[in-house]
Amino acid sequence: LPTPPARLPYVPRVPPMALLGKVTATTFALERPCCVFDGHADASDAVWLAVAFANASAAFRNPRSRADVPPYKQLPTARSYMTLETAAAAYSCSARSPPVLRVGDDTACRDQGRQDPCNGPLPSPGPYRVKFLLMGCRGPKAETLWSEPILLRRAVSPGTIDPVPTRRGSDVVVIASILASLGAVLAATVLGALGAKVWGSLCHQDLGTDAFARRSYRTHHIPPALPRPVPPGCRCSPPGLCCSAPRPPSPC
Repeated sequence: LPTPPARLPYVPRVPPMALLGKVTATTFALERPCCVFDGHADASDAVWLAVAFANASAAFRNPRSRADVPPYKQLPTARSYMTLETAAAAYSCSARSPPVLRVGDDTACRDQGRQDPCNGPLPSPGPYRVKFLLMGCRGPKAETLWSEPILLRRAVSPGTIDPVPTRRGSDVVVIASILASLGAVLAATVLGALGAKVWGSLCHQDLGTDAFARRSYRTHHIPPALPRPVPPGCRCSPPGLCCSAPRPPSPC
């Protein structure tokens, strides 16, 4: 009996970071299993990716040789296939390779009907499970654990798209334009009224100032006081001073 492959404590997964096209309707991305097979792989070994529907992963059987690898075209009936054959050295710690793999990225598999294992687009949303399998000349040598179920996006048929939201969006744009125009007219009216009021108050102040400047006032003329007449018999001594009472005549 062949020796069972070593079980490696590695779980394939979709990259957690933001990535353009990480999961689409026919493809998904996987983290590259760097350093996972170091110590198990030889220079001639290859690493494969097994892809199966989530409910069929338990029934998957590792192929004994490359000739027994299930091809992509058997996925609808066999419920699984193997793809992404890569030299084991590409996954070593010292290898400089892109950190992400993409499953289902080769459209030529479906269009040309190739018989060899290929990385064709996935036919349905799934969900799918995947695992990496290290194979040598004598068969499988090591394998990872199965991934968690990976569900693809569902494509939307053009016939199911409701055009009503587009018309509603146009109506909203028209209403917004009308409201903006009314707001501009109202603002212009208010500013005009305020300007007229300010201008009128300024003109009124100018007229009041001119009238005040041109207005003249006449005061009542008070004539100067006339000198009081000197009473008869009053002599002034010294001159300029009046006596309060007449002096009696001196005896002759």
